[in-house]
Amino acid sequence: MQDHPPLDKYEKLKAILGSLDSLLVAFSGGVDSSLLLYTAHEVLGEKVVGVTAESAVYPSSLRSHVDSFIQAYGIRHRYIQTDEMQEPAFLSNSQERCYYCKKGLFADLQALADELGLKHIAHGANLDDLSDFRPGFKAAEEMGIQAPLLAAGLTKEDIRFLSRLEKLPSADKPAMPCLASRIPYGTQITTEILAMIDNAEKAVAELGFEGFRVRYHQTVARLELDPYDFVKVMDDKIRLQVITAIRSAGFQYAALDLEGYSQGKLNRAIKSKPDADS
Repeated sequence: MQDHPPLDKYEKLKAILGSLDSLLVAFSGGVDSSLLLYTAHEVLGEKVVGVTAESAVYPSSLRSHVDSFIQAYGIRHRYIQTDEMQEPAFLSNSQERCYYCKKGLFADLQALADELGLKHIAHGANLDDLSDFRPGFKAAEEMGIQAPLLAAGLTKEDIRFLSRLEKLPSADKPAMPCLASRIPYGTQITTEILAMIDNAEKAVAELGFEGFRVRYHQTVARLELDPYDFVKVMDDKIRLQVITAIRSAGFQYAALDLEGYSQGKLNRAIKSKPDADS
């Protein structure tokens, strides 16, 4: 527990949300957007709508998590289909990949907000994101997308604390960025590669692992696990199940990263910000 619980920041968040006429929240199902949407619903009621994007870049397990959350709290919600897989600048997978993806997403959200008569749009950026390599944040700023968690000064630790306080099911949920974040920059993004990653991660999760990544390296799947799971994965039965799961997804080889899971490890290729998240 924190020495200084962020209750004052929480009140500031509620005040920020209360000043809005109506709001569309970009809802990924993650810990940040879950607290934002929950709080916005508590403050604005039916004047808030959560919107979740669906496409090949998102894990196939996304809808079940989103549906469960929305139904639990009776929140208005919509799904939209995004078309970043038709955007050459995204598919080329440069370091600005997220900028092009978010630019298209926010344009779609703006169109839906106009259709629904919602005056504002918000996403779940928090204070910690300012120190990360987040080209998608630039797209949000350019398009006037609000970041109430950031405006309230909330960090990721604060958000998890408040989520536990509100007993949200997302409180301890591991980070789950889009599947493209498992592909090294410069490697062309395809639906086939994304499906391989999704199927491999789904199978590994079904074996009881949490907070991990399957990184794509052509024929090799580099498995990043919590180091505490190293003993578990070295059990002969489980090790063979993991290998089978990864090969069944389309990879030829399964490699264990001895460093363990670390957010944004592929961003080490970016010289200026080697430790940024992805």
